[in-house]
Amino acid sequence: MINVENHPATPSNFIKNIIAEDLKSGKVKHVVTRFPPEPNGYLHIGHAKAIWINFALADEFGGRTHLRLDDTNPLKEDTEYVNSIKEDVKWLGYEWEELRFASDYFEEMYKRAVILIQKGKAYVDDQSADEIRMSRGTLTEPGQNSPYRNRSVEENLDLFSRMRAGEFGNGEKVLRAKIDMSSPNINLRDPVIYRIAHAHHHNTGDTWCIYPMYAFAHPLEDAIEGITHSLCSLEFEDQRPFYDWVVAECEMEAAPHQYEFGRLNLQQTVTSKRKLKLLVDENMVDGWDDPRMPTISGMRRLGFTPEAIRSFVYETGISKAYGTVDRQMLEHFIREDLKLKAPRTMAVLDPLKVVITNYPEGQVEWLDAENNTENPEMGVRQIPFSREIYIEQEDFMEDPPSKYFRLFPGNEVRLKHAYFIKCNEVIKDENGKVVELHCTYDPETKSGSGFTGRKVKGTIHWVEASQAVPAEFRLYEPLILEEEAEAEAEVQPQVAGDVTAEEGMQAEASPEKSFLDHINPNSLEIVHGFVEPEMKEARPQDKFQFFRHGYFNVDSRYSKPGQPVFNRVVSLKSSFQLPKA
Repeated sequence: MINVENHPATPSNFIKNIIAEDLKSGKVKHVVTRFPPEPNGYLHIGHAKAIWINFALADEFGGRTHLRLDDTNPLKEDTEYVNSIKEDVKWLGYEWEELRFASDYFEEMYKRAVILIQKGKAYVDDQSADEIRMSRGTLTEPGQNSPYRNRSVEENLDLFSRMRAGEFGNGEKVLRAKIDMSSPNINLRDPVIYRIAHAHHHNTGDTWCIYPMYAFAHPLEDAIEGITHSLCSLEFEDQRPFYDWVVAECEMEAAPHQYEFGRLNLQQTVTSKRKLKLLVDENMVDGWDDPRMPTISGMRRLGFTPEAIRSFVYETGISKAYGTVDRQMLEHFIREDLKLKAPRTMAVLDPLKVVITNYPEGQVEWLDAENNTENPEMGVRQIPFSREIYIEQEDFMEDPPSKYFRLFPGNEVRLKHAYFIKCNEVIKDENGKVVELHCTYDPETKSGSGFTGRKVKGTIHWVEASQAVPAEFRLYEPLILEEEAEAEAEVQPQVAGDVTAEEGMQAEASPEKSFLDHINPNSLEIVHGFVEPEMKEARPQDKFQFFRHGYFNVDSRYSKPGQPVFNRVVSLKSSFQLPKA
């Protein structure tokens, strides 16, 4: 269910056409899709596309979507991830009728594995992980049969039962499907379907010590739930023959079909959970919700809105092709969403003090300032003005180049919402650094007064000094210096080498670290300045447009009452334009 008013229909795409034809032909009576993340990390921008595809297509045809947690590996999964997934899906605007877990079906999966053994379609293998890997063959050479492949049905049933009873240690035995070790599709070379893992499971506790492999469990879950269209990313295309084999050989009543679409990749963005987890574990970021992370929670903390993310994934569409999207496209949609929503105010990030020498000492004047020139309904606010103000350091140059229209000795500029001021004197410290400017103002030039006596070319922003609120500003750049090619799948398709829970855990704990060489050391800059006095009431997730600086969001972790911390969501302008239809 989509909890969003006036959500657009999905653009024309091959999956939409398949669903329409299935309904028209009577092959499918009621559309049921599922979003099935593994709770071994936080959701990221790629998942946002998968969520949209599953929920939007089902909703469009009057169907439903299950949220299912594919929790088949207790060594990687945690309730923290379960809770974050639920929160992110709801925040994006989607609701499910019932939360489901793969672990709810463990007993049924065990029974189906027994059926395979009874049919001579599965066997218990005593080989080590390395031995299985060595015998699986290559893309050009067939694999070699296990010496345990021809065990009798009775012996396999006995051993599998004893595996469940906990008689064997981790890695001592696995259950493998018995298919074809010479198949050109390596995924069909007797893949492992059960492994031993003496580990506490977040949902089933210590009930089980054997767990199904994802590639075996997933088609069974789809069949049990009556999923009509199992939608997944393109790296699972080679897995589809095994998906169909499991459904057929396990004699499932329902027969779902798998369809693959191109996953979403962003320039200068890593979306592999293994790599994201490494960033967290290596303290390269301050958690899964770090605003530099492409996780949904990180983007939310940075200041993205669900509307912007939904618009972005809609624009990327649904296709079979791999592709990498310019990250400026994502930024375009947050600008479009915030330009009419975010109040416009002034903030000084690198303060330089200005004393207006001809303004009365002790006097405070309140000026009108519109909250959003593009949205007059947002009204006006009043801002204080007095003898002392702060401006940006970059808005003054003692010896400026030509066509510099901001403040310099002898030059006059307009203060936004206020008056013209003219720089008369520059105050420096013992090191020659400019620390203060002495200026005069012209009371006839008040903003909104209709003054036309003369014009100035420069307008600068400012904050009144006596009531200014100290603030921290966090300025972000992409975490990755250059595009990181990601050939690996988001969820690694199971192959014969991934045979034990320990091995899976090691693969997760020690992914290649070469991508860490591409981390941008300047991905975060923290500066301290001032904001207007009413900003002391700003609360986490409040969003503002700061004049000239961009769109900012109040950080949910570091902000305190009266001490705001602002994350820059995006700068004000970009040269990016959406392709014309």
